Amino acid sequence: MSAFDTVIRLVYLAAATCFVLGLHLMNSPVTARRGNLLSAAGMVGGVVAAATVLVRAQSVSMTARIVLAAGAAFGAGLGLLAARRVKMTAMPQLVSLFNAVGGGAAALVGVHDFVRSGALSAQVSIPLAVDVLIGAVTLAGSLIASGKLQGWIPGRPILVSGGRATTVALVVATLTAAVLLGAGFGGTATLAVLALGALAFGVVMVLPIGGADMPVVISLLNAFTGTAVAMAGFVIGNTVLITAGALVGASGAILTRLMADAMNRSIGAIIVGGFGTGDSATPVAAGPDARIRSLSADDAAIQLAYAAKVAVVPGYGLAAAQAQHELAELAELLESRGVEVSYAVHPVAGRMPGHMNVLLAEAGVPYGQLKEMDQINPEFGQVDVALVVGANDVTNPAARRPGTAISGMPILDVDRAKSVIVIKRSMGHGYAGIDNELYTDPKTGMYFADAKKALTGLTAAVKVLVG
Repeated sequence: MSAFDTVIRLVYLAAATCFVLGLHLMNSPVTARRGNLLSAAGMVGGVVAAATVLVRAQSVSMTARIVLAAGAAFGAGLGLLAARRVKMTAMPQLVSLFNAVGGGAAALVGVHDFVRSGALSAQVSIPLAVDVLIGAVTLAGSLIASGKLQGWIPGRPILVSGGRATTVALVVATLTAAVLLGAGFGGTATLAVLALGALAFGVVMVLPIGGADMPVVISLLNAFTGTAVAMAGFVIGNTVLITAGALVGASGAILTRLMADAMNRSIGAIIVGGFGTGDSATPVAAGPDARIRSLSADDAAIQLAYAAKVAVVPGYGLAAAQAQHELAELAELLESRGVEVSYAVHPVAGRMPGHMNVLLAEAGVPYGQLKEMDQINPEFGQVDVALVVGANDVTNPAARRPGTAISGMPILDVDRAKSVIVIKRSMGHGYAGIDNELYTDPKTGMYFADAKKALTGLTAAVKVLVG
């Protein structure tokens, strides 16, 4: 082994170490930023080392080097631009696009290696088949998920013509092609069937999944991306790809399981279809005697200003209105009056894992005030006012009864607080498509307004009230 090869291996080892340590630091919001930077540094080192190997390789033509350099520069510039300009409300869409790019790139590595090499040993053909299969599913599925989140594709569950029969046929054809290719019996036609079948399956897998399940789907596709990248690493013999892909795949799988458990649903049930698609799901409608009690800014401000303990429940409505800074300002004002303020964050609040945590951190909310569902639920009985900002299904008491679209889903026990204020633009349904029984609870007051305007109005009203 030459000195150059030794240096490259050491750089790869250092990059892998950065990935592991970075992932560990991401366990806590306090150290997550440092972990992200450390992981990014490791990735930069790995990319530079791989690029150096390619530049020194005599088999790589000058044209290929120019194409690689141009592609790397374009991709890096586009990624930097997208990351800097994306709004927090659009972060889930961007993550889905990154998943798509990662899965697609990994699949292309497998396709290129097969076309270039032809006959492959079992040591390479098996990970290659898995790489193309998972990578293509991730590419198509992530693009559909991103389209749903962006609104280009309806967020409701969309059933494919032929339903499960079409899905089963795709699965059989795709897995057959994967087995043949992995066993070394397939050719270019088999590879084409595998790639196209996997792309089609990615589409039919995500289309029937409703918006309420999107946080789990994004996490699952992220795990797929990591697995595909790891398989691509085995195909071309790159240890950095193997390490990084394995870490992403494993962490994504763990997160997917945690998210599914938080919704009390199996991953299989989520893939089969989203909330609202089950035959037993019965819409919940407000009874004839149910009444909605509307509040003004002054009414809500009185409750908040003279409360001892306030629990804020953020939802996607907060993110859509980009009102996190206004919420933080109101909380700081209440705290200056001696009010104890905490934030009840449901595991699937928002549209991706950790969406609300990142949103609130951006507004400077102290990490210690963020409480998970299991931590805050026993405390709701002592909460004077629960302030719900744009959250819907995760606060619906209908989840505690059988026969509804969200039956069994763990929720925040907001209705057990002494008083509830809900900020919402209208009485529209959440992703589950059912009425929220919390809104007709006698202790609930509805403040109908855009979240940003409502929170600004509440802050002004509290300031006037307390002089």
